[in-house]
Amino acid sequence: MTSPSQTPLRRYVDFAHSLADASGAAIRPYFRTPIGVADKGGDGAFDPVTAADRGAEKVISDLVAAHWPEHGFVGEEHGTRNPDARLRWVVDPIDGTRAFIMGWPLWGTLIGLMDGNTPVFGMMDQPFTRERFWSDEGGSFGRSPDGERQLRTRTCTDLDQAILTSTHPELFAAGQETAGFAALRPRVRMTRYSGDCYGYCMLAAGYVDLVVEAGLKPYDIVALIPIIEGAGGVITTWDGRPATEGGRILAAGDPELHAKAMAVLAAG
Repeated sequence: MTSPSQTPLRRYVDFAHSLADASGAAIRPYFRTPIGVADKGGDGAFDPVTAADRGAEKVISDLVAAHWPEHGFVGEEHGTRNPDARLRWVVDPIDGTRAFIMGWPLWGTLIGLMDGNTPVFGMMDQPFTRERFWSDEGGSFGRSPDGERQLRTRTCTDLDQAILTSTHPELFAAGQETAGFAALRPRVRMTRYSGDCYGYCMLAAGYVDLVVEAGLKPYDIVALIPIIEGAGGVITTWDGRPATEGGRILAAGDPELHAKAMAVLAAG
């Protein structure tokens, strides 16, 4: 599977590409077809899951167990294995299941690798559009049917010039979260919703300037952190802490813009 000249990270990057290929093959037959949707939410909150979610995560989990049995695994659908392992794969098989069941291609498979408390690698694969975004030793990269290129965030230091995206305004709980987002949204040039993980990758590619979300779990964000940082962006919680545990997340393509947005969210 690997050659002696490969660095440890390079081995894991190559392995993650094979994971994405396998999970994509498991997901594609379900997309834009009649598919059963179960609700794993509670208290009236709709949290959909499909056979595509569960099948893709099992494919990834089984491959990790076969190739790296000593590694940990954290998945949205099937839980955790070897939680105390130093190296842990953190996976969301379909980030954006709501978009998936609506036939919108704004979803993706998230594959991240943690070394202790540090995300060292991330990948987002969109198997329907054949787009893939990942981090590597030399930065972050994107591949589409048009080819492959290195990703770079764009310079944007002023809020009134920024494009902001968020999955949905209902992500924000009443109180500080709603107030903070309500204070930031009119300060930017444009806001668009429904991106899920795709919005973060568009930030890394230089098309979006801010992503603001709340209520995220580690499997929603771990894979995206190295992609954004490798492209020159900044991603933290709203109060500037590491984003690895999820929660309230602020990503920006420009460090100066990140600081300004964080100040508005805090004051809101």
